[in-house]
Formats: sequence, structure tokens, C-alpha cells
Amino acid sequence: MSVEKISVVPVKTGRQLRWFARFNVRLYKNHPYAVPDLIGDTINSMKPSRNAAFEFCEAQPFIALMGNRMVGRVAAIINHKANEVWNVKTVRFGWIDFIDDIRVSEALLNAVAAWGRERGMDRIEGPFGFTDFDPEGMLTEGFDRIGTMATIYNYPYYPQHMERLGLQPSAKWVEWLVPSLLPGDGVPEKMARISNVAMQRYNLHLASLNRSKRREARRYAHKLFHLINEAYAPLYGYSAFSDRQIDDYVTRYLPLLDKRLAVLVLDSKDELVAATLAMPSIAVALNKAQGRLFPFGWWHILKALKWGHSNLLEMLFVAVKPEYQNLGVSAIPFSELTASAVGIGYNLGDSNPELETNNKIQSHWAYFKGAEIVRRRAVFYKMI
Repeated sequence: MSVEKISVVPVKTGRQLRWFARFNVRLYKNHPYAVPDLIGDTINSMKPSRNAAFEFCEAQPFIALMGNRMVGRVAAIINHKANEVWNVKTVRFGWIDFIDDIRVSEALLNAVAAWGRERGMDRIEGPFGFTDFDPEGMLTEGFDRIGTMATIYNYPYYPQHMERLGLQPSAKWVEWLVPSLLPGDGVPEKMARISNVAMQRYNLHLASLNRSKRREARRYAHKLFHLINEAYAPLYGYSAFSDRQIDDYVTRYLPLLDKRLAVLVLDSKDELVAATLAMPSIAVALNKAQGRLFPFGWWHILKALKWGHSNLLEMLFVAVKPEYQNLGVSAIPFSELTASAVGIGYNLGDSNPELETNNKIQSHWAYFKGAEIVRRRAVFYKMI
């Protein structure tokens, strides 16, 4: 019996890019736990005119075909800024999806490796996006739970393929579910006490956002990204956001955010020293939208954001200025966000991915009764 040949071709046309963007939605069609990206967002991510990360990145999407049938996709990415900071020659693979056929996953990774070698790279690693605001890390545990809007959901066979192809984990993340954001519990006593002491000892106060004008909110948003760049610089593979990226993210996402779920901690000179941001989970809405805003996807998402939010809150990030770390200051955004979340009506919190080695942040979940790790994920690498 003949075996169908697999071909991997670089995406060069708009039609091929649409195939690339739709493949994940098709592969996970009607899957109860998958949270597909919006097709339009995926397309825009691969366009230099729409993605500010191309200032310091280059990329090439590929699709895998078996006869006339599409059976996989992957994007090869070189983040020159991250490579310089971390002193590596890494080609990243992201947006990787494939059927359960080891020949397909091998062909996709071989295409990424070959593209990278042509540009002087000696190492392949992923799943990574262009920057840390793109989904990263392959799910290795927690396949029986719906994903989040900020993460990758994949079938259990994905990491098995990575191991069979000789890739090893280079970093691991964990995700916590905090089930005790209940009105009767309030802010954990120890966390509240540490927060109050830190506020007084270092003369800190909170920014008032509820009545902030849009212009003021944008000003804080820019400071926020610069704080993230400073706080996250030591974290594995981090690539600092450029001013153009910051402008892009602020324009796209600021109108969607609920200011009650943003905590900004300022010093006596009104400089930002710590912050956290969360938003209602739209994972179920994205699952229903199946990658499309129209005809009804926009309604599911808008409803989840504005009117019928779930009881689940997703933590987008926590950032603390380096000189204020290990001083109890990180308890401030956690405790303030918990108080706001309970007041609004949330009773579950999802941490989103945190590096397994980031004990500073993970230690805060011990304050909450019943908090547990519900997902694990990893990036994989090998020399090429």
C-alpha cells in the first residue's frame, strides 16, 4: 500500500495565509476545551504591516499538505532582539498544529530548522510567538479543562511527538486555579496585613482609575508596559516591548479593559512601582465563536466582556519594579485585585502561565484556600 507524500510549503499568498489561520479552528472543531484564536488576529500576526514585532523579528509561516489535504501548520520566527539579549541563535516555532502523524510534525519542524539554518541559527525552540504577549508553551497536563484566551490548547499527542523527535523541555510553566474568591472569605488576612505594612513602610498609594479620562488611562498604560519590560527582563526568553508595540497594544486593548480590574501602585513621586491586570474570561465565548467575529462571534465576546461575564477571572500579569521585589510590595496588587474581584462577583481566578521557577509570584497562591495547579506546559528545543 502506498503512503501519501507529505509536502511542507512556505506561505506566500493571501489564500495560503487564510488556510494557515483556519487550520487550528478546523482541527479542533467542536472540541469542548479548545479556545481558538480569531482567524483575523492570526492573519494579522503574520503581516509586517500589522504586527509591530516585525521591527526586530522575521518570520515565515508554513503549511503541510498530504495530497490536497492540509494536515499541519507552523510559523518559523527569529526574534533578533531576544537572541541578542540571551546570546543564542534560536529559530522559534509557533502556531504549530498537526494531525496525529509523526511524519507531519517531523516535516514541519524540519522546515523550520532548515529556514533557521539558512539564517545562521543553530537551535530550534517552541512553541513561542514573536513576543511574550503571544501564546507560548505546549500543554502537557490539564487536557480535560477548557483553555484560556491567552494560552495554547493542544491534543495530548503534541508533546509526545516532540519527545519522539528528540526535543527536550527548556522551560516549564504552571497555571493555578484559585477557587476561594468568595464574599465570605474576602482578602486573605496574611496577604492583607503584608499589603498594608508595605504600603505604609514605602509610602505607596494606588492610582485612581475609575474616573480617569481616556488620555490619563493611556499615559498609565505606557508606564505599565515599561514596568513590565523592567520586571520581566530576567524571565526566560523575554523580549522587551518596543514603543511601536506598546502603542499598538494600547490602541487595540485599552477600550476592552475594565478599570476596576487594574491595580496600579505608585510611589511618593507618582512613579509606577507595581501593577496587575485581569479581565473576565472569554474562553467559552471564543470557543463558541470558532475563530470568527461574524456573524455571531462578536456577540459572544462582547457579552462575556460587558454584560454576562462568567464567574472566572483571568490574571493577565503581575509586575513589580525590581528594587521593590522581595519587600512584600507584590502583595498589594494581589490583595487589591482580590477585593475588587469579590465586589464585582467573581469567585474563581485563573493565574494563566507562570514559570515553574517563579516562586516569588506562585507563593501568593498559598494564601488562598483550595488553590491548585490545573495545567502545565513547556517549550521544547534541540540543536540543529
